[in-house]
Parts: sequence; C-alpha cells; structure tokens
Amino acid sequence: MEPAGVETRPRGWGKRELRPGMRTLHPQRKFAMRAPLLISSSIAVALLSAALCAQAQSTAGMVPFALDHRRAMEAHSPVDVSFLLDAPAGKHGFIGVKDGHLATGDGQRIRLWGVNITDWSKGSRQIPSKEDAPLWAATLARFGVNCVRFQFLDLEAPRGLIAAGRDDTRSLDESQVDREDYFIWQLEKRGIYIDFNLLVGRGFKVGDDVKDAGELHQGAKGTSLFDRRLIELQKEYAKELLAHRNPYSAVEYTHDPGVALVEINNENAIDIGYRPPSPFYADELAELYNQWLAKHRSPEQIAALRQMAGVAEPAQVPLMFWRGQAASAPPERFYAEAEFYNDLQRDYFREMQAYLTQTLGLESLVIDTADHSHSNSGYPILKAEVESGVDVIDGHTYWEHPEVYVRKSPMVDDPFNATVEELSRSAIAGKPYTVSEVNEPFPNDYAGEGIPILAAYGAFQDWDAILWYTFEPKEDPNWEPYVGDPFDISLDPVKMPEIAAGALLFLRGDLEKARQTLARTYTAEQVYASMLLPSTERPYFTPGFPPELPLEEEMRIGSFDGPATQAFAAAQAGDPIRSDTGQLAWYHGAPGTGMVTVDSPRTQSLIGFLKAHRAADTNLAVDVDNDFCSIQLSSLDREPIARAEKMLLVAGGRVENTGQRWNSAGTAVTNWGDSPTLIEPVRGTLLLKHLAAARSVELQAIDGAGRPLGAPVEATRTAAGWKFPLGRTATTWYAVTVAR
Repeated sequence: MEPAGVETRPRGWGKRELRPGMRTLHPQRKFAMRAPLLISSSIAVALLSAALCAQAQSTAGMVPFALDHRRAMEAHSPVDVSFLLDAPAGKHGFIGVKDGHLATGDGQRIRLWGVNITDWSKGSRQIPSKEDAPLWAATLARFGVNCVRFQFLDLEAPRGLIAAGRDDTRSLDESQVDREDYFIWQLEKRGIYIDFNLLVGRGFKVGDDVKDAGELHQGAKGTSLFDRRLIELQKEYAKELLAHRNPYSAVEYTHDPGVALVEINNENAIDIGYRPPSPFYADELAELYNQWLAKHRSPEQIAALRQMAGVAEPAQVPLMFWRGQAASAPPERFYAEAEFYNDLQRDYFREMQAYLTQTLGLESLVIDTADHSHSNSGYPILKAEVESGVDVIDGHTYWEHPEVYVRKSPMVDDPFNATVEELSRSAIAGKPYTVSEVNEPFPNDYAGEGIPILAAYGAFQDWDAILWYTFEPKEDPNWEPYVGDPFDISLDPVKMPEIAAGALLFLRGDLEKARQTLARTYTAEQVYASMLLPSTERPYFTPGFPPELPLEEEMRIGSFDGPATQAFAAAQAGDPIRSDTGQLAWYHGAPGTGMVTVDSPRTQSLIGFLKAHRAADTNLAVDVDNDFCSIQLSSLDREPIARAEKMLLVAGGRVENTGQRWNSAGTAVTNWGDSPTLIEPVRGTLLLKHLAAARSVELQAIDGAGRPLGAPVEATRTAAGWKFPLGRTATTWYAVTVAR
C-alpha cells in the first residue's frame, strides 16, 4: 500500500518446475468472468466533488462498541489466543525453506499470520514509546499475531528512522532506532517474527547527491531499480539498519533468527507503465538499453530496430514503452524492450540479494518485491524474481481500494474478482508464497467478510503467510476509539476479533490443503505479451482462464519457460463452487445472495447474505435478522468443535464511526465521523449441533478489552442441538463453554 498521491504501476510473472502430483491446465476447462467497475483515483475525486449532497447512512440498530487494548492488560482474557505463538521468535533457528514452504530451523512447517505496523491515522505511532512497546507487543500476541511487517521505517522521524531536519536521508535518528530496537525485542520475546522492508516511502533529497531529487516520488518507483546512485543509497540504508546490533537482544539483525523476512523494496517494478521522472533518467535508461542491445542483439538486428524507430546510426535505439507506443510496435521491437526490462529488474534483484546475504551476511529469507497491480499482468515482474533466485514470492491486493474504486460492494457476490482470485495468480511451484499486504478497507459495509474468507482460502491454497494492512498503535492513553483511516484495523471491533479467529484457522492448519494442484506454464513470449492484455482479462491475464479454479484447487505457476498455456472457451461455473476438499463452498447467484461456508472439524464459518440461505455447517447453524454478517466458530483447544470444551465465536455486521456521512450515491465518505465506533450486532438464533456428551453449553459475551461482559447465557437444549439467542448484548465476540 502507498500513501495517497504516490503513483504505483508495477506488474509481474515467474517460473518453476512441476512438482510430483501437479497437473497442467486442461484446455477444456471453461468459465464466465465478470469485470469490475475500475475507476481511476482522479475520477474518484471528481465524482466525490460532484456529489450533490452528503447524507448520513442509516444507523438504525447500531450501538457503540469500542476496543480497549490498554484495559485488556489488566487481566487474562478467556479468548486470548497467544498460546498459538511459539516464543521467543527464532527459538528453533532461522526460518528457511523446506519442500517449497517456510520451515523453522528444526524443519517444522511454519505459517505467519500478522499485520503491518504503520501510523497513517491521527494519534498513531509506528514506533511506539518504550512505555507502550510491551502493551502493543502483548496486544498483538493476544490476537494470535506471530509476524509484523515494518513497511515505512524509511520515513523521517518522528514517524520513521531517518533523521529529520537534514538535506539528505543518509543518517538514522538514534532515539528512533533505540525505540524500534526495544519494540522489536518486545515482539520477539512473545513469539512475533519481523519482516523488514528496505525501500518504501523514502523521499530522496538534494543532499543525497541524486539527480532531480524533487522529481522522485517516495521510493523512486522504477527509477530505484536502475540508477546507480539510488542503488548505492539503498545498500547504505540496508547496512545501517540490518548490520546494526540491537542492544536489547544483543544481536545484529543480519544474524537475528527472529527476523523472518527482508523485502528489498515494496511494490516496485519497471515495465510498460513506468515513466522516467525527468530527462536525465530517461537518457540513463536509454543508455542502459543500448548497452543491453549490444550484448543481446546482432548488429543487423540493431540496425533493423533503428529503422523501425525511424532513427539513423549512430543514434541510439529509443525506448518506446514509456512513450505509450508498445501496443503499436513491431513484434521485434516490443519483445526486445520487454526482455531488456526483465533482465534489468532481474539483475537489480540479484545484486541486492548478493549484497544482503554475501556482503552483510544476512541469514533471513529475502523477498524481491510484490506482485500487486491486478488491473495489469503481474507475470513480467514474477518472471524477473524467479530468474533472480529469490527465496520467497509475495503478493498484495485489496478489495475495493479507496484510491481506485468508487463503490462499496460485497466480495461474496463477486467470487471471480475476489482477493483470493487475485492473490492466487502469483504463487510459484517450489517457492514459499506470502501475502504481506491485504485488506478490505473501511468503511465498506461488507468489510467483515475479508479476513475470514482469505484465512480459509489461504489455508486451502497452502500459502505461507498472510499479513493484514494495517495495525496502528495509538500513543495517547486517553485516545477516544474510532476507526481512523481506511486501512487501520487496530480499533475495528469486527476485524480484530476476526484476526484472532483467523489465527486459529490459519496457524493451526484447521483446513485441509487442496487435494489437487494445478500448475500453469507460460512461454516468455506469453509473459511479455500479457502486458498488452486489457483489464477485462484480470486477474489471471490468461485468456479464457476458468476463474472458478482457485476456489476448487491449489494454484501454482510451474514455469515461465513453457510450454504455452492454452486458450479457453467460455462457460458458466457452478453454484456453489466447492473446494475439492469439500470444506469450502462459495454461493454466488443473484446479487445480494453471495455466501461462503467453511466447514472443518475445528473451525466453521458462515459469511455473507445468510438470510438468503439456510446457512449451516456440521456443528453450526444460524437464523439471523441481519441481511449481511460473518459468523466464525473455532475450537480454543486442540479438540474438534464436537468435543471442544472452549470455543471462540465471532459475529460481525456493519461498522461505522459516529457521525460518519456519505455522498448522495452512497459510494464515498464525506465525513469520517468520530468516536465511538458503532456496530450492528448480529441478532437472531445460533444453534450448535452434534456436541458429543454435552451436559450444558454457556455463551459469554466479551467486551472490547477481551473480558466477560454481563452474565453468561445458558443454551436451551432442543432436539436439533443447543440453541442461543444472539445480539442481546452489544458485542462482536463470545466465549463458548461446554460442560460434559
């Protein structure tokens, strides 16, 4: 994710050999795809400005419910899931790769479930004070977070580590580094691993001795992959951060087994959408291109390229992608430039990897960058990453990012454009796959669907990590709680309990992985040509690709060296779309009827328009008044729900801030509102079935501090099972106790 105003344009693709048990894509599989309403951020602003009037969305039936992380420190919570963490982080050695997945030093499979740490909303602090560091580390552990991603540490103090008040960005602020060291020490002690980003928001300055510093946006997207001075500065920062010794853990970060991942840069690529920020960088890139041509094309081929470009020797062959000429270029010219960009990125990643691991001695796994631009093909950047020999492949996406979409709609109604669809395109056979940035941003009325759906399908797809964007620590102990920006989940009264439920599902492996794995293969020509495909081919950018497949079986890219992936005819997917394990089903008929069901022994969920269905799992059934909600039930011990003594129940509906107002179309917020945050309680009846030898069942509402709220409710025993009323107490989560 980038701050508002930062242009992000990368794409990507990759390669790997087929593993035993994988199958290639069968050309007779068919599908029907629906394209989303994609609108640029400039149009979004125009539409917002043109709104005829602002209106308050109805808050009938909504009541205050606020999370209170500080008060939660006063006593143990019955829904604390920190037992999932194996503290301290790195106790079994460095996380490595085994059988294509993340594994601890003793060879045991490990998954990472967590959050980014940022400070975009008012009152937040990316690097908390030493007084607050234990609070936030304990809070994250209590919700089952075992990894945090530090994304914007390369901002200036007091937000990041870079010293402020200078004409360069080459010095770190000692007091900020000290607080960050202490915070990381507190996190690692509780079993929370670290993911460092090296280049994200850094705003290069004149004193850095870079050309046209004022024209470089944060992170110098694209340009930072080829300009020698910018690469030198990246290495310098990496050394300052990673070779630094944390005085609290007494170890350098290069040798700290609690550091799971280091990302070279965030959402950064150079391809058909890249635009040089100034003539200097345009000339530099053209010089690199002509040097590359001299090594990879014959004199006759170079002469032909000059002729196609309309220039005579000794003039350089000009680049044309950034001039918008790619679609009309002759194939020879198009593929030459595409191959150049691939090699340029691959060589940059190799150079940075070598510097980190060989020069600095980094022992952690390395990520090059993320496939994140889902309105375009991501295969070119993935191809460069795979050829670089990177350790881990990473993906990002959002459901209805507020800078891109002007609407608020339910993902359950649109499975073929869902987050799991977009993210599943990037996984490479034989390499761990992480999702280090994802969210369904506030204030979408349906945002409670995002975490439980992706936790379930991420486990089904056998991914290695899911890190939600973002958690923002609050520095004022008297801060009035409300949701402060589209991405901050720290005080979201539905998403934070869902983080705890998701940790149970994802970290324990409550769902079976897919029984079949489909491995797609592409030629290099297909990879490059995919850059010209229209956005109607999203998210897979493989013409005719059956979009139901990621909801049915595991998806991997087997190779970018061919054979060519086949084309497909169109047909309609079934309803519901069922996973090959039988544990997941996605209903997607008429608008307003979408629903996902998760049915495994230890976790069961019902997500979406439950009133439109007879919503039930093996042990869970509901009859709710809410049009839309998400309900998750998970065992809090090692037993399945049928035999568990303790369970966590999360039930979430709409979330709004008090006084929040929308434009007349109901598509954009004109007033963010204030404290307290309001919830729409899930009201109705819940039935627990097939509880072995149960004598009584008790439902205890939980408050915003994770403590019991009011008296517990005894379930009524019926012929069908144990029945509870829901919604009598304003809450989004409950502890369930079964006596036998």
